[in-house]
Amino acid sequence: MTNSSIIKVNNLSKLYGSKEVLRVAEAVVRRGYITGIIGPSGAGKSTLLRILNLLEPPSRGDIFYYDRIVPTAKAEVMALRRKMTMVFQKSFLLEMSVYDNLAYGLRARKLPAEEIKKRVETILETIGLATQRKQRANTLSGGEAQRLAFARAVVLRPEILFLDEPTANLDPANVELLERLLVQLNQDCGTTVLFVTHNLFQAQRLTHDTIFFCQGELVEAGATEQIFTAPHCEQTDAFVRGKMIY
Repeated sequence: MTNSSIIKVNNLSKLYGSKEVLRVAEAVVRRGYITGIIGPSGAGKSTLLRILNLLEPPSRGDIFYYDRIVPTAKAEVMALRRKMTMVFQKSFLLEMSVYDNLAYGLRARKLPAEEIKKRVETILETIGLATQRKQRANTLSGGEAQRLAFARAVVLRPEILFLDEPTANLDPANVELLERLLVQLNQDCGTTVLFVTHNLFQAQRLTHDTIFFCQGELVEAGATEQIFTAPHCEQTDAFVRGKMIY
């Protein structure tokens, strides 16, 4: 891993109508690290992910990828988006087979057929869905569907992976599987991960860095061990100790 940044944010703000729901004076995401984003519900965590994933624009402020400001030309934006992918808390699967869900993004990136087959077959075995490769994705159970959604992102080997509570509604066995896949992707491919979670134990277990949000504002960011054992802000300290924050 390296200490160089892959994402930088300066004076970022998001307004819905006249209400400001997100403000970030400055933030840095280190390349090759797993960064956890924690905070109470409604703190702006998911909004930040959607903005950084280029799904919606900020109201003001600058975002830098690889030390370059986000481009405005459509072709450049698409090229940047191909380097990233996102997994939501609720699965959004294509109305096709399990196999074709996994292969779809690889085909769109025009990978050779043999490489597509190799990647898809490997990930099918890893997530325990090899026998369901021809099954329609919309007939899977909730846990199976979330495994597939996660695997569909992992199989792309993105440079940046955004995760919005992907294990929130899963049983312990599925949580363990997805966490193992996440760590493997980070270690084997050097993928940078931004991971929203309400599970503080999960954040401590998986992440290198942690960002704490409260009431739409980035309160504190730093190495995960420091955030959880010696935070600088009272709000952060109260949150990681399990006290209620509004």
